[in-house]
Amino acid sequence: MSAPHSASGGQPYFFFDFISPFSYLLLEQHEKWPDMPFELVPVQLMKLLDRWGQPHAATIPSKRVFTYRHALFRAEQLGIPFRMPPAHPFDPSKALRLAVLANGEIACVREIFRYIWRGGRDPATPEGFRALCEHVGMPDAETRIEDEDVKAKLRDNNDRAVAMGVFGVPTFVVNDQIFWGEDTLPMVLYVARSPNWLDGTEVKRISALPIAPRDADFG
Repeated sequence: MSAPHSASGGQPYFFFDFISPFSYLLLEQHEKWPDMPFELVPVQLMKLLDRWGQPHAATIPSKRVFTYRHALFRAEQLGIPFRMPPAHPFDPSKALRLAVLANGEIACVREIFRYIWRGGRDPATPEGFRALCEHVGMPDAETRIEDEDVKAKLRDNNDRAVAMGVFGVPTFVVNDQIFWGEDTLPMVLYVARSPNWLDGTEVKRISALPIAPRDADFG
């Protein structure tokens, strides 16, 4: 494992996984983001969840159905083209390594998302990934994503995310603070304009609340 990253050092980040429809929807709203030099960081959501001991939505049938309906609803509400891939969850590892190979360049990342979530295509099959590489203008990526340095970079991204406290996607890190979820954009914009809000008395109080004793009666 790589050395831990204790904080972002002020660098703003956008952590994403192509498996997440909400990552797609949030990137499609890029023109609304704060005017900051965000670094786009591909990570493996399933590995993040494993590291934090969280179940994936797909393991709970009712949550899985709700998640897909919510993503479709948000897409329709926002006017963003949306078509689910033929199966979900799919294995996003090749697409993520493709993004690593592209150095997280936003145009490439956006086109990978659109291939999956506008085109409704599966990037995990050999045919689907080959077509994706052609789509983003990187036909040699089929073999290049197998390079050990590319795989190592993706693992380092996962380690960096966990060290920062990232527990899901999409996640912004702004001023060393975590903002998770597609619906968090208004909060990110507010904090970007009013960073002192995080130093407010009530924000500090709720951020340091103790956990009730384990033997407490929650009935």
